[in-house]
Amino acid sequence: MSFGRPPTFNVFSPTPPARGSFPLDHDGDCTAPMRLYLACLKEHKNNNGACRELSKAYLQCRMDNGLMEKDDFTNLGYADLAAKEASAGSSTSALGTSAASSSTASHPPADGRRV
Repeated sequence: MSFGRPPTFNVFSPTPPARGSFPLDHDGDCTAPMRLYLACLKEHKNNNGACRELSKAYLQCRMDNGLMEKDDFTNLGYADLAAKEASAGSSTSALGTSAASSSTASHPPADGRRV
């Protein structure tokens, strides 16, 4: 029994975060992307899924300005957005090549001969 003294507790020992800490944005380098993200959260009733691209832009700003260690977005939980951007880039390049080939095929040469 512990007459008058506090019961024994396990000693709490804090552990640092897995990714480390990063400095505050004292110069306001990334204030604009942060405000866009916060406005998006407010507009979508704190549904962060609707604002993922803005949060990614904010993290990119922090990485670009040395406020955060550079890392791949797939490690930060944005693998789905990276895959979406990669597929969008390949589809636009595929559209560009098919559009270029179809435009040359539909128009005869300027001198009137057939190809």
